[in-house]
Amino acid sequence: MSVQELSIIGKEPPQNYFHKGSDAGILDASVPLIQIPVVDIGLLASPSTWTHELHKLRSALSSWGCFQVRNHGMTSLFLDQMRQVAKQFFSLPMEEKQKYSREADSIEGYGNDMVISEHQTLDWTDRLYLTLSPEDQRKLKFWPENPQPFRKILHEFAMKSQQINEILLKAMARSLDMEENCFLDQYGERALVTARFNFYPPCQRPDQILGVKPHADASALTILLPDKEVEGLQFLKDKEWFRVPIIPQALLVNVGDQVEIMSNGIFKSPVHRVVTNSEKERITVAVFCIPDSDKEIKPADALVNETRPRLYKNVKDYVSLYFQYYQRGKRPIEAAMI
Repeated sequence: MSVQELSIIGKEPPQNYFHKGSDAGILDASVPLIQIPVVDIGLLASPSTWTHELHKLRSALSSWGCFQVRNHGMTSLFLDQMRQVAKQFFSLPMEEKQKYSREADSIEGYGNDMVISEHQTLDWTDRLYLTLSPEDQRKLKFWPENPQPFRKILHEFAMKSQQINEILLKAMARSLDMEENCFLDQYGERALVTARFNFYPPCQRPDQILGVKPHADASALTILLPDKEVEGLQFLKDKEWFRVPIIPQALLVNVGDQVEIMSNGIFKSPVHRVVTNSEKERITVAVFCIPDSDKEIKPADALVNETRPRLYKNVKDYVSLYFQYYQRGKRPIEAAMI
């Protein structure tokens, strides 16, 4: 049964959605707001204006692992169109959405958590997970034709997101006084870019059920189009959770584990979660920019020295490890640490 159907029925959710013996975290004013900068991508593009923005970028990624970004090349009208097609898809009758259902051994397509263990705690979310790039790896049978503009708008969103990813990887290298292609070369030309549309319906037990359990991302960078009105994303810092505010027209960017490895631990891949809401649904779109699985990911040579020894092993095809660890509530980056 989809989470959407469980929400509509309105009964007590099944026990495998409950986080045992812990507060799953409620969205209220007692959770402080995160204090992260808004980085202007336009200012990052020019040597005459990038000094201050690079400083903000480095500070944000070494302390929080995330930041908000504006002037990113997508208009507010386009972002609203992206939100609208996502909302329209999740509003379709169940039999229509099921035309795009994922296969049993795959995460791609429409569905919810893959169940790999009877002890697994499930996320209160339905998802549509799609490969965007390389384009020859797109499985269009999973790309909705209803609503009609979905494919065209998602293609444009994919192209813009990849441009943002390239600009930011170059800027991150410059912020560490390295040659600007240092991270991009490891990322590779056949990198995997995926999108995950997330639908979080109202939940009767937001005190004990999470939209997404605590985790860090397997990506190099993750670019999130947030819900325009409903909060839910929280980041962990110093054992305390912080709410992410909604900033109109801004995208949220966070570092994934593979950039933490490339930066030899200077940039932090942050643990984050999504809390549920008893009254409102929430829809977001996350784009994961994942290094080419044939590329070996390792700490940049310029960031390893006597005062900062190498902290991580070389890794390859990191994502293949990731989902097994994620569903067990473990961090795969621990396996990469020296």
